[in-house]
Amino acid sequence: MLYQLSEIERMFDADRPLFVRFSQGYAADIVGGSADPETGLSLPGLAARPLDPEEWWSLPAAEWIARQLARFHRDEAHFAWLLRGTVVARTADGEPLIGDVEVVGRLADGLLDQAARVWRERFDAAVGASEAELVSVAHA
Repeated sequence: MLYQLSEIERMFDADRPLFVRFSQGYAADIVGGSADPETGLSLPGLAARPLDPEEWWSLPAAEWIARQLARFHRDEAHFAWLLRGTVVARTADGEPLIGDVEVVGRLADGLLDQAARVWRERFDAAVGASEAELVSVAHA
């Protein structure tokens, strides 16, 4: 279990990028597979968000992580977990699909709360929330 944004920062490795996935967990994902929500087509990997900052990102890495974590809706049935793996394809929305998955760990609710606080304090969270709602609706 990971509890602080700084723990994620210390895990960065240029050769093995980190991703976050919100789901019922790796075991459930393996049993149920991954499918495109609109078509029902099977996907060749697990949809996940990249946590390694892009090269153009000149702000602190913790703020990139916070933005990636805070922009997605949480619910009781799903939790956030970190993984490493290979980008094998992309969803219709451009989200990476990860194969050869290595489970890194689960994110504590307190870490997600910390990410939400950083996001609200540092960014125009109202704009980001509107965009995130559009993404959440598209993935529902």
